[in-house]
Amino acid sequence: MAVDPVFTIVLVLVYVAATLVLGYLGYKRTIHAEDYLLAGRDSHPVIIALSYGAAFISTSAIVGFGGVAANLGMGLIWLTVFNIGVGILLAFVIFGKKTREKGAETGAVTFPDLMGKIFHAPKLQLISGTIILLGMPLYTAAVLIGGARFIETTLNISYTTALIGFAVIVAIYVIYGGLIAVMYTDAFQGAIMLTGMTLLLVLTYIAVGGVSAGHSALNAMSGLVPEALAGQGMTGWASMPELGSPIWFTLVTTLVLGVGIGVLAQPQLVVRFMTAKENRALNRAVLVGGPFILMMTGVAFTVGALTNVYFYEHMGKIAVDAAGGNVDSVIPLYINMAMPDLFVIIFMLTLLSAAMSTLSSLFHTMGTALVCDLWGRGHKCAMSLKANQVGCIVMMIISLVLALAMPAGIIARATAMFMGLCASAFLPAFSVGVYSKNPSKNGAVASMITGASIWLFYTVFVHTAEAKVLGISQLLTGSVTILGAPWTVIDPLIIALPISAIVMIIFQLSNRVAGVRCQG
Repeated sequence: MAVDPVFTIVLVLVYVAATLVLGYLGYKRTIHAEDYLLAGRDSHPVIIALSYGAAFISTSAIVGFGGVAANLGMGLIWLTVFNIGVGILLAFVIFGKKTREKGAETGAVTFPDLMGKIFHAPKLQLISGTIILLGMPLYTAAVLIGGARFIETTLNISYTTALIGFAVIVAIYVIYGGLIAVMYTDAFQGAIMLTGMTLLLVLTYIAVGGVSAGHSALNAMSGLVPEALAGQGMTGWASMPELGSPIWFTLVTTLVLGVGIGVLAQPQLVVRFMTAKENRALNRAVLVGGPFILMMTGVAFTVGALTNVYFYEHMGKIAVDAAGGNVDSVIPLYINMAMPDLFVIIFMLTLLSAAMSTLSSLFHTMGTALVCDLWGRGHKCAMSLKANQVGCIVMMIISLVLALAMPAGIIARATAMFMGLCASAFLPAFSVGVYSKNPSKNGAVASMITGASIWLFYTVFVHTAEAKVLGISQLLTGSVTILGAPWTVIDPLIIALPISAIVMIIFQLSNRVAGVRCQG
């Protein structure tokens, strides 16, 4: 029995109303600029954990990476391992505490501001802010696309209408309530996400005949791997690709390592650590954040792969073929075909929550980067609530335009690109900055510029997945890429991050030697 459309609309309106009420509560608590920028530095551990997890897990993880799992198989589960081990345990315990301490000590209010102050180098604030404004809109647009595609399919409205309406609702509470509103709504949306993903896992196993039957059927489908994928090393949806094959390099270097390591230096997540009042809050947050990430990514990747079983049994096609070749359409199509009507609505709210929680963080980070870190550096105007609100509006419009221009099947790719850029540019300098008593200012500048430049060069001229779409290498050199295999399938992060780290280490060691000589 189909769900009454009126019921669907009412449920969505209730959800939106609850979100806006939480945004209003954040607005009422936002009195000073520090409230807007850092939630008053007094957030509850559960709020921090759910906000961090919900900001990290977006439609790119559920729709984009779920679709990739449908295409490339369950090897993507290794990303879940990295997400928990690196994105939660390492991030909170190793980096989180030091970040909170440095933030409180320096009075930093944004990630670029933190980098500038711990290195005593205002230019680092400018460089960091510029990288954020160049890279983050791409990720933001990908998240917008994921949410809008599902709204389009479920509510049967135009993609453009879904995209604009979606962005505007998020922008309302971000613009007025700042980071307090963002974290309140993140926690609420995270709870919905956890409920929706748990139900999705249970219902999927029911749809494929149970845990054992489902995975056995998936394993038995190895002979159905398309020739194009088999030729690149894919062995099946229940196994890893051939070691060293193009798909193995894509799965391991871009998706597992690129995203798994990239999470450590994402500005919108680092700021969460600076909202904690004390280190104990971060310890407690791990107990909530770990299981949350496990359920979000583990379920998305498992269900994504198992959709092949469902579509083959009901349509005689593998998942990507059933979705018309667009990996971003696999999960929305599967939910609308395989799930009970009531759950379709619940999952729509899950995706709305996933997308809105991430979008709110990205809008807030880009807006403050524009105003605090570029336009108003060192001036009181940077701490103006009104100026930061305008910054959010400007970056929302830019992200919307980009979302309308981006091609299909881009969600997971854009996410991995942004995270790879963040790790390559920020991670070495950030790591040294929060731990060293005398970090090298010149090393941080050189490392950040080197990491970002090499990542960009490799993306444009070597890595086929981006170079082919961009077409710049083809235009300038007459060839899609300037190098051959296996370099064309190795993610830019794998090249740029080590070089960026080496540059930082060399400068830091030189700085230490110079300090010893001065003391002598």
